[in-house]
Order: sequence, then structure tokens, then C-alpha cells
Amino acid sequence: MLKHPFLDIPYEPKLRYFLGPFDIYDREETLGEEFARYDINNNADREYLIKKHIIDKSTDLNYRHRKSLFDILGAALNDDNYDFSQLFAQAPGYYCTLPWGWADMADPRIFFEDIYRLTQEGWKDDLQKASLEDPATW
Repeated sequence: MLKHPFLDIPYEPKLRYFLGPFDIYDREETLGEEFARYDINNNADREYLIKKHIIDKSTDLNYRHRKSLFDILGAALNDDNYDFSQLFAQAPGYYCTLPWGWADMADPRIFFEDIYRLTQEGWKDDLQKASLEDPATW
């Protein structure tokens, strides 16, 4: 069973984990100001932020964790009725403050489609390595 990277509990990937790197809670003057310089509805800005804060900074995740996250994202994207905007709403028990205006982005699905495309490229080796294993053995 795949364990959480920091805890001795089973790892249950959630799409909200992709939003964690953009949490500005108690970092409004630093990370919040950085994100304010970018337009999440602009393709180039969105791609830059995803590469910098998800692809390049996901060093705490091993290849199996990355594959698990990638797979649940793929499943959500394959569901034409999946409401990606609900991921930007403050969920009970989930303490994450996203940059101002992100909850109103034009098309949250496009944001996650970009994450999928860019992780497929950026995590290519890890995804390939994990695909050669049986997830039941993790």
C-alpha cells in the first residue's frame, strides 16, 4: 500500500493536492504578491506557474505518488461532467487560501488540462517508471 510521503498512513491522492503549491495562507505578502503579478486566465502565465510550482517543486513526491495523482486527474478530465470549479471553493477541513481571483477563473477545467499536459511532459520519466509496476504492490 502506498504511504503518504510524510505520514504513516495510506496515500489517497486528491485533485486538491494540485492546488497546494498555490496556497498563500500566511504568505500573502510573499507568495500572494508573486501570484498577483500573473493572470491565471492567460495561457502563458498559467503554464509558467504550473511548471514553477507543480512540476519543479514536487520533490517531496516520489514517482508512485506522482503517477497516482496523474491518474486521478486523468480520470476527472475524462468525466465531461466533472465540476472543476468546486475544487476552488473552500472545503470544510481543508485550509488552503488561493490567490485572489482564482475562484473566478474563466475555465477551471482548462487549468487542470494544462496541469495534466505539463505533468505528462515534466514527470515523463516518473510516470513511465511507475507504469512498469503493479500499483497493487505499492
